Amino acid sequence: QVQLVESEGGLVQPGGSLRLSCAASGSIYSINGMGWYRQAPGKERELVAFISSVGLTNYADSGKGRFTISFDNAKNTVYLQMNSLEPEATAVYYCRADVRSRTGTFFNSWGQGTQVTVSS
Repeated sequence: QVQLVESEGGLVQPGGSLRLSCAASGSIYSINGMGWYRQAPGKERELVAFISSVGLTNYADSGKGRFTISFDNAKNTVYLQMNSLEPEATAVYYCRADVRSRTGTFFNSWGQGTQVTVSS
């Protein structure tokens, strides 16, 4: 019903930058918010950044001051700009959308995940 298409992650050197994008499509009445989570081997999935439809943002402490999340309402697309990347950021990154369908139901949708590796 709702599809999330994530951009490719990839290999980034320490201190480098990477931008991720995620586009939502399907039977959507409205999107309450979109964001990114990540999961490293042996660890739980954790919030990276999230933005509501009215522009309120929430960042993990590790990303504050270095990561920027934005949302394009016209394209139903969320962007995550990551700067000054460190090896600890290595993980599979998952896009999430909190959606209200045209039938009036609320649900969340997850992307398939994209690998980001920070290494020299």
